[in-house]
Amino acid sequence: MKTIVFDFGNVVGFFDHFRTLRRLEPYTDLTAQQMFHRVYGSDLEDAFESNRIDESEFVRRFIDLCRLSCTPEFLIAACADIFTPNPEICGLIPRLRPRYQLLLGSNTNCIHSRLYRRQFAEVLRHFDALVLSHEIGVRKPQTAFFEHCQALADGRADECLLIDDVAANVEGARAIGWQGIVYQPNHGLSDRLAALGVIC
Repeated sequence: MKTIVFDFGNVVGFFDHFRTLRRLEPYTDLTAQQMFHRVYGSDLEDAFESNRIDESEFVRRFIDLCRLSCTPEFLIAACADIFTPNPEICGLIPRLRPRYQLLLGSNTNCIHSRLYRRQFAEVLRHFDALVLSHEIGVRKPQTAFFEHCQALADGRADECLLIDDVAANVEGARAIGWQGIVYQPNHGLSDRLAALGVIC
């Protein structure tokens, strides 16, 4: 194995959209659960993370969907603040860095990435590149996302490993010849890496 690609959300850092939605409840007649279904049950997240719409359009549609009376600035701040570090992965990454090329491969948007680039700067400095869906215009598990990563890796498909919490993303990587691990916190990741010949 030469290149290890880590997902960000619920791998490097945990996230909770309900942190945002609970902050928004005073500004609408909808519950956090109702807002969740309106926003994340629609195509809004996919459109924003694929760069088919910009930040201002995302904010406008979010406000409309959730009938919000807050300012756009308040919504952006609330949307950004959803991440907490995952100690298991944040501790593993520096140990892998001397032996492997490390890439971050994340379905994300500019609101989230602006914050977590700062919040997680210490661990992100160990990565050779950050591959972010809103910057390349394609999300996992689309093949083009993995092809972009592999071009940066400059190696064979079977020398690339994806660690991601979403099974469909791992299957997408395996479909083009990568290795893949569906990540669950504190669920034997070191043993699974060792089985693939990865030295931690």
